[in-house]
Amino acid sequence: MLSDAELDRYARQIILPVFGGAGQAKLKGSHVAIIGAGGIGCPAITYLAAAGVGRLTIIDHDVVELSNLQRQPLFTDADIGASKAAVAADAARRINRHVEVIAVAERLDDANATALLAGASLILDGCDNFATRLAVNRAAVALQIPLLSAAIGAFEGQVALYEGWRGDSPCYACLVGDDPDRPGINCAEAGVMGALAGMVGTMAALEAVRALTGWGAPLVGRLAIIDMLDRRWREVAVAKEPECPICRG
Repeated sequence: MLSDAELDRYARQIILPVFGGAGQAKLKGSHVAIIGAGGIGCPAITYLAAAGVGRLTIIDHDVVELSNLQRQPLFTDADIGASKAAVAADAARRINRHVEVIAVAERLDDANATALLAGASLILDGCDNFATRLAVNRAAVALQIPLLSAAIGAFEGQVALYEGWRGDSPCYACLVGDDPDRPGINCAEAGVMGALAGMVGTMAALEAVRALTGWGAPLVGRLAIIDMLDRRWREVAVAKEPECPICRG
């Protein structure tokens, strides 16, 4: 049940006909595990907490660095050297006292992914390396938890929702393969426009709310691509790979 204070807090989204009190109650009963409290994670955490997701688990082994502050607005100079997960969790609690927030300052890998992610309603992955993303994907398929994957680089961002355990739905490995040594380019090498991280992280939060509450068309089997160099938005279909080593029947 939503308290009077919660009804007032969330009034502007409860009034939306496609969302309503039922949607808000679903959010309150949901648990989102967020991988990475970085450029994508910071805005996603902000809006998921503000929206009223009942429980957030923030998983990040890293500490705040000066170079993070350009695109990770939950942190300030005073937080440099502190655990990202812990600082982001404190910020989420300040945003909304009705949300339970758990900080996990550990590196997620194949050994602990199942234990860390079990029980989540949805996983939002905004980490910055393939090895972790692939470990998250394997656990998501095994646990049958929807995986919302978001990524940024330079002026481009991508968001997609994967439900790879379903017969007609791809997993993340259907798109990129399952090689943890696949070369990738991180923000330190390619650079990233700070406001782009805010856009993509906020979009990921919105798609998480959509997936959790059921309004509109989810991004399952679709990859949304944002190119802010030329202000282009597009979606492409992602097919299930028949020979995918993770989600094939």
